[in-house]
Amino acid sequence: MERVQFQQEQMLPELKDLVQKSLFSQSEVKQIVKKRTQFETALVRRIPKKSDFLRYAAYEMNLEQLRRKRVERLKLEKTAPSISDYALVRRQFQIFERALKKFKSDVGLWIQYIQVAKREGARSLVGRITARRVQALQLHPRTPALYIIAASHELNHMSPSAARALLQRGLRLNADSVDMWREYVRMELGFVEGMKRRWTVLGIHEEGHSVTEAETTTAEKDTAPLTPEEIAAERGGDEGERARQAIMDGAIVKSVILSAAKALPSIKLFSSLEALIRSYPSQERLRTALLDHLYSVLKDTLQGDPRAVKMLATRKLRDLTSQENSDSVTDEGEGFVNALQVANESFSVAVSAGNANASAMAEAYVEFIEDWCKLPTLDPNLRVYLVASLRKLARRPNAPPLLQAAHIRLTSPSSEAL
Repeated sequence: MERVQFQQEQMLPELKDLVQKSLFSQSEVKQIVKKRTQFETALVRRIPKKSDFLRYAAYEMNLEQLRRKRVERLKLEKTAPSISDYALVRRQFQIFERALKKFKSDVGLWIQYIQVAKREGARSLVGRITARRVQALQLHPRTPALYIIAASHELNHMSPSAARALLQRGLRLNADSVDMWREYVRMELGFVEGMKRRWTVLGIHEEGHSVTEAETTTAEKDTAPLTPEEIAAERGGDEGERARQAIMDGAIVKSVILSAAKALPSIKLFSSLEALIRSYPSQERLRTALLDHLYSVLKDTLQGDPRAVKMLATRKLRDLTSQENSDSVTDEGEGFVNALQVANESFSVAVSAGNANASAMAEAYVEFIEDWCKLPTLDPNLRVYLVASLRKLARRPNAPPLLQAAHIRLTSPSSEAL
């Protein structure tokens, strides 16, 4: 019980300050002491539970939220910070520190601690936990979420080089993590946009314009420290122009995509990267170039994979989906008809090839046909076209039986239920 008494003594100055500021009454302070004593007693028992720490931290968070609301409501005059202004937040951090001493292997606890520190704006503490002292990363080197949080912290505080180093380190140990590769690509996309904004400030978007020392000093007030790529791109002459053009064309992002494909050749990775590139707010020219590169790498990496063939074949359909409302994708527009035709023909060629994955390829094609045919908004003529393509493949010698079965399902009277 000596530990409990010690904690009670430590809280006296902050509670006295809260009363003096009229933020809490004497009776409320007594309730706070009583509640904290209960929590502290639970923590000093022989085998404390993680839930005891979390309940204690949640109580302190609610208490701090109440304090802030009362400060705002009472409109107290701004004075020099006193102990009650930071004590409740500090206590939250202390509770997590004590919890992590007991549960060092609990990844969720580390992540919660980092999130609380980020929410409270404790930059140095987040950096100490994740990047600088690498406490969490040393204990959990194979937990991608920690690297992602640490890199996000560095990016938010204008340190792209540190963020890149963290993600690269994490990928050396977690090369099979789709999430880490996606975040790495996202970071490099952000780097391209950041460079574009910087060059706009410096006025070096014009060909042949080099950066003076004075211009660089002015721009660095609003941007991150220079990386080697930035230094090369901001040189004058042809060398600088080529470096700038390569960055704007997504050379760095393309390199990361290629590395990801070599380390993790899976359709899940390619689907994740495609969704990221399509949704990221970048220039249309850059987005198109990156998608072209992604599909080229996909074609070379997963040759003959039915899911890869489907992804490649239906690219133009997804292009339409990202440009229009999903409700209007199946209209009779020429763009949609051409996209559906390209997808169907590409799939048909792959099915006709009769490779080792013939059965799986036929199954993917059947799924493609049935998914479109069951759409009530699909034009009847297009439905006839798709069913006819399926029939043509089903009648080929040695065609997989499931093609014929699918054709029968789609042409039977009950197919109206599809």
